[in-house]
Amino acid sequence: MLRFALAFVAVLLPVVSAFAAQCKASSPAHTLALVELYSSEGCSSCPPADEWLSSLEKQGYGIDRIAPVAFHVDYWDYIGWKDRFADPRYSVRQRNQAAIERSRAIYTPQVVLAGRDFRKWSSPASLESTVLKANAQPARAKIELTLSPDADGRFNAVAIAQIPEAGERGRETSERGRSTLHFALLESGLSTPVAAGENRGATLRHDRVARAYVRTTRFDASGRAELRLSARLDSSAGKPGAIAFVQRDADGEVLQALSVPTCGV
Repeated sequence: MLRFALAFVAVLLPVVSAFAAQCKASSPAHTLALVELYSSEGCSSCPPADEWLSSLEKQGYGIDRIAPVAFHVDYWDYIGWKDRFADPRYSVRQRNQAAIERSRAIYTPQVVLAGRDFRKWSSPASLESTVLKANAQPARAKIELTLSPDADGRFNAVAIAQIPEAGERGRETSERGRSTLHFALLESGLSTPVAAGENRGATLRHDRVARAYVRTTRFDASGRAELRLSARLDSSAGKPGAIAFVQRDADGEVLQALSVPTCGV
C-alpha cells in the first residue's frame, strides 16, 4: 500500500579512519548521492523500503558512492502505533522537499535521491543510472566529519563544510538562494517488536536511522560552516554513525554529502 498525506569516472574514496575510539571522514572530489528514506513503523508498506536501504551496501553502494539516511516521520503515529524514531522535524523536511518539487502530496515510503523524488528505487537499473549521474558531478562543497564517544556514554559529532565557490554559498538575495548544511547522528542495527497498528506482530529492523538532527544556513565569508551534535543514544543495540550534506534551498540541489557508516566505538 502506497501511503500519500555519464558514466562514473575516477573514484576518489572518502577517507575514513578509526583510532582511539574516534572516526573521521572527508568527502571526495566527486559528488556522493544523498539517499533519503522517509519511513514510519506505522506504515504497512514501509518495511520493504527499510530492508532496501539496509541492503544498499551489499548491492555495491558503499560510502564512496552514496550517503544514506532514514528519516522517520510522525504523521502516521495516530493510527495505532507511535514510532519511537519519529520526529516532527523530519516530517517538516519531507514537506519542504515536496514544496521544492511543487508537489502537494507526501507519502511513505518515499525515497529522495540526490534531492529529487525517486519512485523507481526498487529498480536496480534506475538506481544505478541515477547514482552514476550524481557521482559524475564534481563536488561543489567539501565536508569533514568527526565522531567520538564521551566517558559518560554520550556520542559527539562535528561536521565542517566548505563551499569554495561564492556563488554556490547563496544569500537571501542570490538568484540560487541559500545553501544549508544539514547534519544528523544515525543508528544502525535497530529493531522494534511492533505491538499495534498496521505492522502489529512484526519485528521491524532499521539501519541509518536519524536520531538527532540540526541544520544551519550560516556560512562565513570564506564559505565555512560548522555544526556539532551530542546525544546519548538510547538503544544499547544500536551502532552509531553520522551524515552531513549541503543543499541549496531554492532548488534542492545537493552540493555534496558524506556519511560515516557504523563507527566502531
